[in-house]
Amino acid sequence: MCRLFGLSSGPRPARATFWLLDAPDSLDRQSHREPDGTGLAYFADDGTPELHKAPIAAYRDRAFAQEARQARSTTFLAHIRYASTGGLELRNTHPFEQRGRFFAHNGVIEDLDRLEAHLGPDLSLVRGDTDSERFFALVTRETQRHGGDLGAGIEHAARWVARNLAVYALNFVLITPDELWALRYPDTHELYVLRRPAGGHHGTRHLDHSGSHGHLRVHSEHLAAHPAVVVAGERMDDHPEWRLMDAGELLRVGPDLDVARRVVLPEPPARRLTLEDLRPEAAASQRAA
Repeated sequence: MCRLFGLSSGPRPARATFWLLDAPDSLDRQSHREPDGTGLAYFADDGTPELHKAPIAAYRDRAFAQEARQARSTTFLAHIRYASTGGLELRNTHPFEQRGRFFAHNGVIEDLDRLEAHLGPDLSLVRGDTDSERFFALVTRETQRHGGDLGAGIEHAARWVARNLAVYALNFVLITPDELWALRYPDTHELYVLRRPAGGHHGTRHLDHSGSHGHLRVHSEHLAAHPAVVVAGERMDDHPEWRLMDAGELLRVGPDLDVARRVVLPEPPARRLTLEDLRPEAAASQRAA
């Protein structure tokens, strides 16, 4: 199953070391579990988008792991891909960038021909073959239609998909230079959020999150002194305040780490898919490791 991780450190940029598919000395063993690509997105101090990704398992590209060692940003987005739609190419590897925003998704949306018809000329935003990038294009289009209101763009895009397309899951994280957005829909996969005080639960520790399945680890000494908000597909440490997002919940973390949340999709998809409904490769991509 694809892995999602997002982090916001608010107005203070943090330097973070990411080990994608676990520590470099065990990349070979770990990356065979999620073999289809890794990606890390963040923003330079001047707001320039920075994106490092590879359409192959990290054990075959150790240079990629080195690039993720000392990223510095106020927002981060990491993704480990198990392909469900689209071949193993760079253009299909998450995260995706559009209009200075980054997006990564875990789930499956079908009826892509209908989505493409709905996008019309805005399909030009899409470079690859994935359902994820097509949904992101819909968010981008709806955001523009609502005067740059990203929350409204996400809500309108997600509601259209829920009403009109077959959906297995639509969990995603989206970042800008100063905001983090996340949606969990419906309740198919888990998505957790942690409002982490400076020093974490014990008040004195740097951030050192590691997924229980060994897919991703992130370390930041800066966050021993500064708070952060983390969104992830699993609880990544023993902090007691990890909260499972509600089904249909849209979360926004603002520039000052202010957190707003509301359920924007209270009803299940009109055409909710099960694992048995998916193509074999898509079903394999959605099963827990």
